[in-house]
Amino acid sequence: MNPIKTYDQLVKENESLLWQLEEATEIIHAIRTGQIDALVVKGNNGHELYTLKTADQTYRVFIEKMNEGAVTLNEEGIILYCNSMFASMVDLPLSKVIGLSFEKFISEDCQDAYKEIFRKGWSQDGKFEISISSHDSIIPCQLSVTTLQLDEGVSLSIIITDLTYQKEIQRLLKLNNERLEKTNFALEMSNHDLQQFASVASHDLQEPLRKILIFSGLLKSRHQNELPEESLQYLEKIIASSGRMKTMIIDILSYSGLSVNNNQFELTKLNEIVQEVQDDFELLIQEKKARFEIDELPEIEVNRGQIRQVFQNLIGNALKFCKLTEAPVIKIRCVKKNENPDETNCYISVSDNGIGFDEKYGEKIFSLFQRLNTKDKYEGSGIGLAITKKILDKHNGSITVTSKEGVGSEFIITLPFRRNTKSQSVD
Repeated sequence: MNPIKTYDQLVKENESLLWQLEEATEIIHAIRTGQIDALVVKGNNGHELYTLKTADQTYRVFIEKMNEGAVTLNEEGIILYCNSMFASMVDLPLSKVIGLSFEKFISEDCQDAYKEIFRKGWSQDGKFEISISSHDSIIPCQLSVTTLQLDEGVSLSIIITDLTYQKEIQRLLKLNNERLEKTNFALEMSNHDLQQFASVASHDLQEPLRKILIFSGLLKSRHQNELPEESLQYLEKIIASSGRMKTMIIDILSYSGLSVNNNQFELTKLNEIVQEVQDDFELLIQEKKARFEIDELPEIEVNRGQIRQVFQNLIGNALKFCKLTEAPVIKIRCVKKNENPDETNCYISVSDNGIGFDEKYGEKIFSLFQRLNTKDKYEGSGIGLAITKKILDKHNGSITVTSKEGVGSEFIITLPFRRNTKSQSVD
């Protein structure tokens, strides 16, 4: 019969055991982190030296610091070693994981796949996706399998990467792609409706408007001397308003038509386009005694008809918004933004000496139906510069403006010399 120990004896024994436990914990930690590579152990035959292989030491240091789980298996699939991360993934203490079969942590639906992975892993490296079970949760993982030469012999090393975050990102991307497809479909339907509206506007709206203009013109020409002065003024307002409405319908059709992909791009001499626009405005140019100063402009790859409309809008505005006391001077020149010989864009300046405007409206003028002047004084729909901007956007170009009231305005057009189909904008 063992003698009964006193309280003080029990306390001392407890302190001794705690000290031994702390010492063992420190040694284990030192081994795991590579702080020691040999141990001297006292046994029945005296002290014996046990060394840790250098590769094993490096391996242990590495896997303890990584964010992935790591296990080492023997030929039976038993876990000889695992890092803290894997223990955390399966929500078990480290001491409970070592000695278990790794197969225990594979989800039921992946058991057959894991057996094939384990079989192949001894002869060839590989990466596989598989699910690990942790209590009631399933963790999607990637297994990186390779063999490793340790003191115990050849072992199977498996790095386990948690794919939960990546799978969630993939799910969100798939969801966003589905939403994007629905949005694109809605946009296509909207564009189709817009084209239908354009067709209606082209025929159904313009036909009655055409009759209003025709009969108003006949009424004015045939009965001008018979109508009272006040009635003639009303008639003039009807004709003027109908003319503005016709211009607005045509401009709306032009703007909506830009939503349709038109990939007819060709090398075009900008000087030829400017000359064509001058020919169109020949009578107005003569009437206003306008003078042009035009530099040698580059040859670039554009949609000829659309870029012609750009210059028609800019030159038309320069002629329209001129001063009553001064003949318009319109300058079109090629400007340099920098001295880079490999510059892929050209910069065209279109400036005038017209009435100008306050620069705080510099962005506003490129929006639909925006006017800085009354329609009674200056004709127009307020769509021309919006059309211009949209055309340049479709060309991967841009337009900016500087202006000063009473001095004039300068528009800078940026256009690529050559069409880059890969970066083609989509409307």
